[in-house]
Amino acid sequence: MPNERLIRISKLMSLILRHEPEQFAVVLDPEGYTTIDDIVRAMRESVPDACVDDVHRVVRLIEPDKARFSINGPDIRANYGHSLSQRIAQQQGVPPGILLHGTSESALPIIRREGIHPMRRQYVHLTSNRDIAGRVGGRHGKASVLEIDALRASTAGVAFYRANESFWLTDYVAPEFIL
Repeated sequence: MPNERLIRISKLMSLILRHEPEQFAVVLDPEGYTTIDDIVRAMRESVPDACVDDVHRVVRLIEPDKARFSINGPDIRANYGHSLSQRIAQQQGVPPGILLHGTSESALPIIRREGIHPMRRQYVHLTSNRDIAGRVGGRHGKASVLEIDALRASTAGVAFYRANESFWLTDYVAPEFIL
């Protein structure tokens, strides 16, 4: 089990890379990348002994099935969940037939009526992993996992983006694609 220090560093990395890079004087490129050295420098304001090895350990050990971060050579980015005004580019692809969306049971009536919106994020998050969908859905109350007819939606013209091995992203899921 990861230690509290690594969990704290993971949350700080998410804050910097997903939500407030400017607060930490971090500049992200159009795909959301910055250098690992820059993220370490920014983290040292809160965690004075933060180092490059910490970044690699977070990526490897903190909920690796969610693949929250990508390292590409000397650079790192958050893969999804951004609340930045500048949209992070993602690779478009053809999704599997069924994808899952975790939400709270209390949100179901609105979702059934209006579809799934990204809310404060850039994209709607979908996965093929029922366990992950359940954990995501349980963050704000009793979890509910919705099945999405992703292949039919894609055929109808809805764009899907492959964030990583665990998550697919889209702009919106209309009610007719929710099974």
